[in-house]
Amino acid sequence: MFQSLKKRLSSFIGKAEETAGKAAEKKAELTTETKIKGILQRRIQLSEGDLENIMWGLQLDLIQSDVAVETTEFILERLKEELRDKEIDKDRIHEFVRNSLRGVLIEVLKPERDIDLIDFVRNSEKPVTLVFLGINGSGKTTTIAKVAHLLMKHNLSVILAAGDTFRAGAIEQLTKYGERLGIKTITHQKGADSAAVIYDAIEHAKARKIDVVLADTAGRMQTKVNLMSEIKKICRVSNADLKIFVGDALTGNDAVDQARIFNRDVGIDGIILTKMDADVKGGSALSITNETKKPILFMGVGQGLDDLKEFDSEWFLKKILEE
Repeated sequence: MFQSLKKRLSSFIGKAEETAGKAAEKKAELTTETKIKGILQRRIQLSEGDLENIMWGLQLDLIQSDVAVETTEFILERLKEELRDKEIDKDRIHEFVRNSLRGVLIEVLKPERDIDLIDFVRNSEKPVTLVFLGINGSGKTTTIAKVAHLLMKHNLSVILAAGDTFRAGAIEQLTKYGERLGIKTITHQKGADSAAVIYDAIEHAKARKIDVVLADTAGRMQTKVNLMSEIKKICRVSNADLKIFVGDALTGNDAVDQARIFNRDVGIDGIILTKMDADVKGGSALSITNETKKPILFMGVGQGLDDLKEFDSEWFLKKILEE
């Protein structure tokens, strides 16, 4: 998992260490006292020129690991600020560069607000309505079933709303998940008004004191203005408590672009990235948070109902920075 990003960041740290070592040797050669004593100065600095040499390689590596251009530029600028002309102990170059990189990536992964889904649901007026958004093929319907399973394990009652009335088999797929979980799925006929389906589900939840409504929606290409307008209508009619974008991690920058446009046009509150178990690059997780400033709530790590892992930035950083 994330082997591409891990390998490229490790390469950057190694190059920075090598460059700093050469800078120390060069400085020692120019210093008569150290040359005579045959030792290197203990404290060294990386100049602007030193950093330019290694940053170019890092820029290419990040982009090749699915880190968006804007996020890559932010990382490079912040790293320059952290490393430029700082006095570093010669024997601690690797540790210093690694810690500096870690600090910058923590900034990248910091959303404008964190959301603990279970706490949010427990502390909100019921029923809580969660609307799931994204394009076709991102895994929304399966993700909804996983979230339902998670909520039920925390003793919260759930109802499903089959708001994807356009994709062939979508209603049947969600209904089967509902049957498997032992919960009701509110459906209308194929081609019905999605907003009406979700509205009915909310009314049903109110009448039966159900805690959470999980609403599926049809996949929408972010470039289709009329389809995005329909999503706005769904969110307005349902008065959604959380709008959750579901993105396929394997699509890399496409998922980032989708999230950015959904956030701009509709407004999203949180993100779930699917297929993270198959994502060998890992850059989409960095970019999608930095670009939208919204938290990644969960990661899909398999097809089973239990294959939903809460996203933990510390865990993620360990994965891409561990030795």
